[in-house]
Amino acid sequence: MKALIRVELIERKILLIRGEKVMLDSDLAELYGVEVKHLKRQVRRNIDRFPADFMIQLVKEEYESLRRHSGTLKRGEHSKYLPYAFTEQGVAMLSSILDSERAVKVNIEIMRAFVRLRQMLASNAELSRKLDALEKKYDAQFKVVFDAIRELMKPPEKPKRKIGLKREKEKG
Repeated sequence: MKALIRVELIERKILLIRGEKVMLDSDLAELYGVEVKHLKRQVRRNIDRFPADFMIQLVKEEYESLRRHSGTLKRGEHSKYLPYAFTEQGVAMLSSILDSERAVKVNIEIMRAFVRLRQMLASNAELSRKLDALEKKYDAQFKVVFDAIRELMKPPEKPKRKIGLKREKEKG
């Protein structure tokens, strides 16, 4: 069976905010094929289904940080209200209040993306534990090898852009 939406696309929309893996209301509305205001309206009508561990509302600083650093939110393209961010449980609850066939199908794909992410994190942790055990077992001659493997396991760092104008001397 062909997926309605590719899992990789969904995975790119999963963010880490306040230590939680979440998805923003605007991204979910896009995936579900509804307007953001419709999604928010349904959430407000069913607010008792969304406790604090299912949904958070971003504060202004978080919203601005998202706009600046990731380009996730662009000025003028989104609501003037602060966005909601939904945890995996909150996303599961959304499909029940949106009550459409597409919402159910998309939700299945989103749940698969969250599970896949959890499995990748668990396998990386397991690999790290095995590496620790090997490192303890063998002597220092393999330390360089273990250090190199650990370096390869680290997620790639995004280069930081310098902010500000360049002086004439720096341009050349």
